[in-house]
Amino acid sequence: MEKDLQEIMNHSATHIMMQALSRLYGAIPGVGPAIENGFYHDFEAEHQITEKDLADVEAEMKKIIKENLKIERKMAPIDEAIKSLNHRGYKYTAELAEELKKEGEKEVSFYEQGEFANMCRGPHLESTGKLGAFKLLSLAGAYWRGDEKNKMLQRIYGVAFETKEELDEYLKMQEEAEKRDHRKLGSALDIYAYDDDVGPGLPLFLPYGGAMIEELEKLAKEEEFQAGYVRVKTPHICKESMYLRSGHLPYYEESMFPPMEVDGTKYYLKPMNCPHHHKIFASRPKSYRDMPLRLAEYGSCYRYEQSGELFGLMRVRSMQMNDAHIYCTPEQFEEEFIAVCKMYLKYFKIFGIEKYVMRLSTHSKEGLGKKYVDSPELWKKTEAMVEKAMKDNKIEYTKVENEAAFYGPKIDVQIWSVIGKEFTLATNQVDFAVPERFGLTYKNAKGEDETPLCIHRAPLSTHERFIGFLIEHYAGAFPTWLSPVQAVIIPVSEKFNGYGEKVKKMLFEKNIRVEINDGNDSLGKRIRNAEKMKVPYILVVGEKELESETVAVRKRSEGDLGSKKITDFIIEIEKEIKDRK
Repeated sequence: MEKDLQEIMNHSATHIMMQALSRLYGAIPGVGPAIENGFYHDFEAEHQITEKDLADVEAEMKKIIKENLKIERKMAPIDEAIKSLNHRGYKYTAELAEELKKEGEKEVSFYEQGEFANMCRGPHLESTGKLGAFKLLSLAGAYWRGDEKNKMLQRIYGVAFETKEELDEYLKMQEEAEKRDHRKLGSALDIYAYDDDVGPGLPLFLPYGGAMIEELEKLAKEEEFQAGYVRVKTPHICKESMYLRSGHLPYYEESMFPPMEVDGTKYYLKPMNCPHHHKIFASRPKSYRDMPLRLAEYGSCYRYEQSGELFGLMRVRSMQMNDAHIYCTPEQFEEEFIAVCKMYLKYFKIFGIEKYVMRLSTHSKEGLGKKYVDSPELWKKTEAMVEKAMKDNKIEYTKVENEAAFYGPKIDVQIWSVIGKEFTLATNQVDFAVPERFGLTYKNAKGEDETPLCIHRAPLSTHERFIGFLIEHYAGAFPTWLSPVQAVIIPVSEKFNGYGEKVKKMLFEKNIRVEINDGNDSLGKRIRNAEKMKVPYILVVGEKELESETVAVRKRSEGDLGSKKITDFIIEIEKEIKDRK
């Protein structure tokens, strides 16, 4: 379904649902927008809606659809609109109308369908009968206007589609997404944990999560080494003066942890690695012959996300970022910027990411001096450079205004998992402002001082966000090279534990992550436990395997592969890991 039609469908469904709630419970409407994945409506009612009531609301909605009520748009003078809303008892909508009046609005639009009417910008369907398939999904509470001092309203979420087939497909995908929820799987697979004594938004990566981090860092370090990056390490804190110079305190303070005071000086946990990297650039004189300089670090950063926004590994307060800063001349910019985009594409292939969008985020004139550095000419010039680079290299992108970094335009990368769930992953940012603030210069070919351009990039995002994505993308069944445990050895009885330990040692010596399950549970249960943990290879050993120095191989994606010589199996799994299949 086209996006515009989908939005209209969802928007109309909110009014039909509100009409049903009004008929059933005398509900008073709050706000009811179409949202990215469906719709919701807030309302006040004496009756407390429960999950059981949703079926009754759906039934009443179907009656309204069957009535095929014409949906009409009417304009009303603002004073008349306020009077009408108050007469209906729609105090929340009347409050919004009063605000529109204060802002200078002279008239507003209403949408009417049968006995139900409410102020709304629209658009809507022609009639209630045009609404296709729908489903009410869940309940929630919401303070009016998001203010806890206001009344708590009830909220119902739902989805609407043109056809039942589209609805069924959506519900099927939602069911699959729930199974893949990284918060549930991350705990079940022993990848990460939270602890009250550590604090919210501060994840602890368990040994299995640590193994995944090691593999991701290994991949990044290999790719970056081949691309000419050099690695650096920087502290987790720094003095207030550095963030005043960088602009983070003026522009970003609300997202930083409060300072700590030591010897009369304020220190901050770093929210970003870039100021430290600028200091590394400045630590030695540079010439054009040193350019481009590519500084890379898996740096730990800390950001004070609001508690209500924390979400599993996706929104956290501590993060380990696949960070790098490229210092280059204007002549080198396009090649360096595009090399970063191509690195994204290589990673997408490795991880089987087939759907993605590169989004060019630009500034807005209204934000200059507030949200963005006040240099209109440099904004214009730099945004043009990025667009030219993308077009010259035939890399598709979309353009979004007013989402740039405070120091320059950027390419944000949206990716989709195999079940169609969208994630914001990586970024490729241009910085035309901060290097000058730090006094960064290099000698050009004429011996004159010039300020370098800086490209901020993080193709693999943070460990936290990327591992959260990978858990859901693979449903926890990671490729062998990334799996926390690559093989489990299961002796058929205690008699063969010694042989199992011998096989384990042979694999371990080849740096294969291997465990042995020689516990007291039955053979079948131990195999099921390994399957539950989504281990790529299960190696069963018994009398026959002992005598022939083999292992009975069960592969996660293929089932029973029969017996193989231990040495042959090691060669095969080593190649699979090396090739990152």
